[in-house]
Amino acid sequence: MRRSLLRRLGSVALGLGLTSLALFNAGATPAHADVGDCPSGYFCAWQTGNGSGSMLKFNTERPTLGTWAGKLRLVMNRTSKLACLYEKPDYDVSASYTYVESGTLLNLSEGRNIQSVRFVASLQDCEPPPPTPPFPHWTTDTSPRMSGFGDMNADRKADVLVRDSAGRLWFLPGDQTGRIIGTGGWNAFNALIRHGDFSGDGREDVLAREAATGKLWLYPGSGTGGLGARKLIGSGGWNGMSRIAAVGDLSGDNRSDLIAVEKATGKLWLYPGSGTGGLGARKLIGSGGWNGMNALVGVGDMNSDGRPDLYAREAATGKLWLYPGRTGSLGARVLVGSGGWNDVRFIVSVGDWSGDGRPDLLAVYNDDRFYQYAGLGTGGLSRGYMTNNWPARNGTF
Repeated sequence: MRRSLLRRLGSVALGLGLTSLALFNAGATPAHADVGDCPSGYFCAWQTGNGSGSMLKFNTERPTLGTWAGKLRLVMNRTSKLACLYEKPDYDVSASYTYVESGTLLNLSEGRNIQSVRFVASLQDCEPPPPTPPFPHWTTDTSPRMSGFGDMNADRKADVLVRDSAGRLWFLPGDQTGRIIGTGGWNAFNALIRHGDFSGDGREDVLAREAATGKLWLYPGSGTGGLGARKLIGSGGWNGMSRIAAVGDLSGDNRSDLIAVEKATGKLWLYPGSGTGGLGARKLIGSGGWNGMNALVGVGDMNSDGRPDLYAREAATGKLWLYPGRTGSLGARVLVGSGGWNDVRFIVSVGDWSGDGRPDLLAVYNDDRFYQYAGLGTGGLSRGYMTNNWPARNGTF
């Protein structure tokens, strides 16, 4: 079942809160129970459309419903998860199915033949049962050489990391497959960054800023697409930065570096990597005005001069600018995109996905369109083309 069908099915759900129960049940004379008897933490069902008669309640998965199979007419989900309702036993998705969000009452039509129910963290998990499918197919060509970033499993294919609404982290290696590499808790971070090797082991790492504390954490890459035990590299204060980006070796010492915009001043700072997972003393590389940029992306060597470059999106105009890398600084900017880039939710640099040896770009638009832009090797981009939709993502990098 495709996402369009999921959305169509979801549109029938009635978002009635518990405060509406008295009105809903007005005039009804229940034989055994009514909708007000559904306890918190349970999924409840009735064989009538008005909530009268016997009530079935449970809070664990039901591959079959026994004598209640095909008889559900009214359901209420008071669990903390989303409930998937299947028209075949064992969560079989070959027939139709629908879903009920937490805290929702749903009146099923007479034609619905619900046979099994399971509880999941997010909508995409309804289809099929675990192991769940990866996020939309990500396919990439093989690059002729290692790019130094964007390739967490060292197969010369550009990888994508995705965070879902349940706070899980997914790894998509570029061969139409994917797997979970973080089972939960990733919603605690308000910035996720990747671009190269910070720990000095030749594997690409991930940096994450903790929203509650402003701490900066390093998650070392395993070299196979996974992540190791995290290491604290910034004890606090990183919430004072409005933008953080990894840019590769900007300082010229063969170590991956970090740049950040100071929220209070609009200054741009370079944090040189130590090569062992830490950061050195920061250096000012932009004296002000950088709060005018609402996205910074370390894109690799886009202009083929052997130095890493930076893309920045101008908030007021939606223009996309190239800032060419210099040793320990940035050069005069060059216009790459004349406007429209404010419609992009995530601008993602994952190295060479086109297989020509040049770094490229990805863009997830606000309406879930997913575009790929090939780098030209001159600092600019080719005309983008849409490959698929990338709906309901909570972070792509």
